[in-house]
Amino acid sequence: MLEHTTSAPSRRVLSQQPEDIARNILRRFAYLFIALALLFTVVAYVANDVFFFRLATEALLYGGLAMGVDLLLGYAGLLSLGHALFFGLGAYVSALVLKSMAPSFWLAMVITILITTAVGLVAGLIAIRARGVYFALITFGLAEVVAKAVYNTYELGGSDGIMGVPIIEISFGFFAINSNDPGAFFLFVLAFIMGLYFILEALSRSPFGRVVVAIKANEDRVPFLGFSAQTYKLLIFVIAANVAALSGALYPVLRGFVSPELLFFHTSGNAVITVVLGGIGTLIGPLYGSVILTALKSIVGSYTEHHLIVIGVLFMISVIFFPTGLIGYLKTRIQLRIERPGRAV
Repeated sequence: MLEHTTSAPSRRVLSQQPEDIARNILRRFAYLFIALALLFTVVAYVANDVFFFRLATEALLYGGLAMGVDLLLGYAGLLSLGHALFFGLGAYVSALVLKSMAPSFWLAMVITILITTAVGLVAGLIAIRARGVYFALITFGLAEVVAKAVYNTYELGGSDGIMGVPIIEISFGFFAINSNDPGAFFLFVLAFIMGLYFILEALSRSPFGRVVVAIKANEDRVPFLGFSAQTYKLLIFVIAANVAALSGALYPVLRGFVSPELLFFHTSGNAVITVVLGGIGTLIGPLYGSVILTALKSIVGSYTEHHLIVIGVLFMISVIFFPTGLIGYLKTRIQLRIERPGRAV
């Protein structure tokens, strides 16, 4: 007769649900991401390299856009091919506020949230009526209409966009961060994007988040649980829109300008690629994916102008061998190793 010899740590692991184990693993990947970013900060600061600070900050901003896409795709099962609409909207609103109203970061953020919520409600009411590929096509169409409208509007700078966004100071009362300080601004954006991540991670664990996941599993059965699937889809759509818009609102602060290209499909397409590369439904995966994709563009682009071909081939290889994405694959492997000791009695 075999005796049960499972250790105390193993018993604690066994007492956890697989969902809790997976969540803890992803949270540790988030902590690792922060640690790596801080290490990068030290190295870049010692090297006094402004270029890499700016490039890394841009990767974080596009990672924020990708988190919004992942919130819809990974949790609600809604593929948005037009999420650049909200990223670009946030960038344009922020640029207009900072340049024409007042160089106040917090004012720009508040106005961005208000306008994005209004636009998100209208766009969401249109898009959530459809499912599957039709939802994707509607979001794509909405983004293209807005992008073309902005491109042809002289008051918004037309094809040139909005130039001359002023350098600002982000005040926290006792201290302020100058947007022209690459290291300090990178750390601020890192804290901002990771703050969004932890908020979304908490939201996914809430009763609201569980209903959204239920919609992805079987939307038709959600009303039998006493919830309106359309209402929850609309709410998650607006939340995802605000995540993208707040990330986009930091773009003109970083670059000093905005252009209509931020609204076009290639921005949305890159966000979807980033999510798939990092891991759908992980939230932290898109941040890793954004860093990888941005680094690949910079490195490969320095050798050839046909860098998109190389990136496309690498993306196909990664999808074939890692269909759940980098973080999704690692999460599964680690979770299996944790759960395996409990099978031997």
